[in-house]
Amino acid sequence: MSEAPRRSTRLNKSQEDDSKGKAKPVDQDVEMEDTAADATAEPAEKVLTPKELEALVVADIKQHFALFIKSAKTHEARFAIRALRAVSSLRKRLTSQILAQTIASCYTRKRLLGYLGSEAAASITAEHETTVTKSETPEVDVYLHLLVMIYLLDQNQLEKGMELSNITVKTVQELNRRSLDQLAAKVYFYYARFYELTGRLAEIRPILLSAQRTATLRRDDDTQSTLINLLLRNYFHYNLYDQADKLVSKTTFPENATNNQLARYMYYLGRIKAIQLEYTESHQSLLQAVRKAPQNNVTAGFQQEANKLLIIVQLLMGEIPERSLFRQPVLRKALVPYFQITQAVRVGDLNKFQETLAAHAATFNADKNYTLILRLRHNVIKTGIRMISLSYSRISLRDVCLKLHLDSEEDAEYIVAKSIRDGVIDATIDHEKGFMRSKENVDLYSTNEPQNAFHQRIGFCLKLHNDSVKAMRFPLKAVQLDAAEVEAARDQERTLVQEIAEADEDMDEDDDL
Repeated sequence: MSEAPRRSTRLNKSQEDDSKGKAKPVDQDVEMEDTAADATAEPAEKVLTPKELEALVVADIKQHFALFIKSAKTHEARFAIRALRAVSSLRKRLTSQILAQTIASCYTRKRLLGYLGSEAAASITAEHETTVTKSETPEVDVYLHLLVMIYLLDQNQLEKGMELSNITVKTVQELNRRSLDQLAAKVYFYYARFYELTGRLAEIRPILLSAQRTATLRRDDDTQSTLINLLLRNYFHYNLYDQADKLVSKTTFPENATNNQLARYMYYLGRIKAIQLEYTESHQSLLQAVRKAPQNNVTAGFQQEANKLLIIVQLLMGEIPERSLFRQPVLRKALVPYFQITQAVRVGDLNKFQETLAAHAATFNADKNYTLILRLRHNVIKTGIRMISLSYSRISLRDVCLKLHLDSEEDAEYIVAKSIRDGVIDATIDHEKGFMRSKENVDLYSTNEPQNAFHQRIGFCLKLHNDSVKAMRFPLKAVQLDAAEVEAARDQERTLVQEIAEADEDMDEDDDL
C-alpha cells in the first residue's frame, strides 16, 4: 500500500518537469533516489588486521595492570576483582605472541618467555621493548604468571604449567601482600588444576592445608574459600568422605565468599550429607548450590552435576522432581538416565528400576551416584506399597508379592509391616488370614503438613533476606568524611551567597535614599 503514494509523487514531479520543459523519465528519478540512499547509508565496519587485534589485547592487559596497581595503592580490592572478572573473556584471545609482546614491554625479566616457545620469543622486536616503561610491581608480576599458566593449560602443556605454577605459588607465599589475595586464589585454583589433570593431586594436599591455615589467620576470604573447595575436591577425588566431613566440621566457610565458591561449597556439603543419610540437610544445600550458580551455558557442567544429585536426594526423601526440570535445554540430554529412574520410582515398578540401573550403570558410576541410586530400591518398593494401599482396601500378601515382584510372601509381610511402622501407609495386617487392610484416607489439610510447608517457605525467604542484607556494600569511613567535607563546603557556599544577596539589598536601599 505504501508504493502507490510514492509512485504518484514521482509522476507528479515528472509532470512538473515536463511543464517546465525539463522532462525526466521516471526510471532516472528512481536511480537518483537509490544513489542518494547509498550516499546516506552508514559505512561498513572496518575489519581489523591481526596486528591491530593483538594491539587491542595488549592494551587490555596493560589496563588490567593499572587496575592492580591502583588496588595496591588504595587498598581497594574491587579494582583487582574488576580486572580478574575480565580474564574469562581475555582467555579466548590469548596467544603466545601477545603474551611475549606484553612481557617484553612491561616486564624486565625474560624468564616467562621460556614457557611460550622460541617462536614467541622471536616475534619480539625492539619496538615492543621500548614502548612502555618497565615495572616490577608484584601484582603485575603475579598476574603475568597467571596469564601464562592459563595459556599453558589451554594448550595442554601440563608439565610446563606444573613447573610454572610451583614457581608462582612459591612467589605468592614469599611476598605476603594483602593486595595479592584475589590473585592468590586464582593461582591456587590453576595450581591444583594442573596436578589434577596429571593425576598427582595427592601430592599437593599438605601445601593446600598449610595455605588454608595461613589464609584463615590472615582473614583472606577469597583464598580461604577457594582452598576449602580445592581440599574438598581433593578428598572426593580419592573417595575420602570421612576426611572431607572432618574438614567441614573443623572449618568455617567465609560469609563474604563469592557466589561461585559458595555454590561449589554447597554442592560438596550436599554430597557429604547425602552419603551420611541426612537427606533434608543435603536437599537444602544442593538447592542453594543450584540457585547460587550462574544460569548460563558456561556453567552447564556444574548445573548438570548439581541437579543429578538433587534429583537423587529428592527421590530418597520420597519426593518426585518436577517434569519441567528434565526439559531444560542445558539439562535435557544429561538427565535422561535420571528421568527413567524417576519414572520407575514414581510408579513403583521394581522391574523397570532394575533394568534402568543395569542399562546406565556406567553413567551412574562415572557420576559417582551409583551407591546412592542403589538406596532407591527401598523407595520403589515403598511407592508400590503406597499405590497398592490407595487402590485396594483389602489385598492378600500373596498378591502384594506378585505385584512388587518379591521373592516370597514372608518378604512381602516384612516390607508391609515396616512401611506401616515408618508411616508410609495407614493399614493393618491380619497375619492369620494373610491379608492387608487399608484404613480410610485422612484429609491432608486436617494434618500439620500445610503448616510445615508454609514454615519452610517462610524460613527460606527470611534467609534470603538476611543474605541480601549481608551482601550490601556500605561506603568506607574515608568516603563518609569526604561527603561531610563536601556538604560543609556547600553550606558555606550557601551562607556566602545569602550574605551577598543581603548586601545587594542594603545597597539598593541606600541608592533609593
